[in-house]
Amino acid sequence: MKVRFMSLGSGSSGNCYYLGTDNEGILIDAGIGIRSIKKIFKETGLSLENIRAVFVTHDHADHIKAVGHLAGKHNIPIYATQEVHYGISRSYCMTEKLDKEHTRFIRKEETIRLGDFEITCFEVPHDGTDNVGYCVVIDGKTFSFLTDIGHITETAAKYMAKANYLILEANYDETMLQMGPYPYHLKMRIASPNGHMCNREMADYIASNMPEGLKYLWLCHLSKDNNHPELAYKTVEMALKEKNIIAGQDLQVIPLKRTVPSELYCFE
Repeated sequence: MKVRFMSLGSGSSGNCYYLGTDNEGILIDAGIGIRSIKKIFKETGLSLENIRAVFVTHDHADHIKAVGHLAGKHNIPIYATQEVHYGISRSYCMTEKLDKEHTRFIRKEETIRLGDFEITCFEVPHDGTDNVGYCVVIDGKTFSFLTDIGHITETAAKYMAKANYLILEANYDETMLQMGPYPYHLKMRIASPNGHMCNREMADYIASNMPEGLKYLWLCHLSKDNNHPELAYKTVEMALKEKNIIAGQDLQVIPLKRTVPSELYCFE
């Protein structure tokens, strides 16, 4: 079975990830504009008619912007924990409200089966109403999504260890954040254990706890002001090299762009 992955957007301007097979697909978050989603789908030959569901990580605007439209206009159910759904219902960005008919509740660490997909959500530390990552298994291939996470917990580590394909936050470079234009309170929020994860912490963890079956590592949710794709990549490359792991050979490492879709990756 061919499995396809694409990032439609990754960062504070909007997050949305596609995972699919020949016949059906799902979205992890839908935080970019619906016009952008439709445009990217058309350009890559994908169809919203084949989307079985959207799985939401948390209720921040850059993760939920299009869920109301996808549900109401395209009849796509929206899966999230009860607390995340509560946050979605109260969000200022929900100009198209999510109706009860398309609301689906999931519980942390309970696996559901949806067509070709086995999906498990799990708790991650972040400062939304509630926050989860997702572990998705398709035909023996495991994708783990940790898009907003302040630090690696025991639970997060468990699902990272399962991954053949890992989408993991590398939000900021410590020096760039400290020297940058953000006000002090925002810098503290970002760097807190319930904020975002920096390049170095992420890279050191992966290098020291390399999942046995990991083939691809996509660096996601890079900050516009406090990071750069090449810097995030180099930080990972150097940390891996210290453990005799060669980026591009032993492990594919790919920074995801904030407002430009990635290529459509295909795995057999």
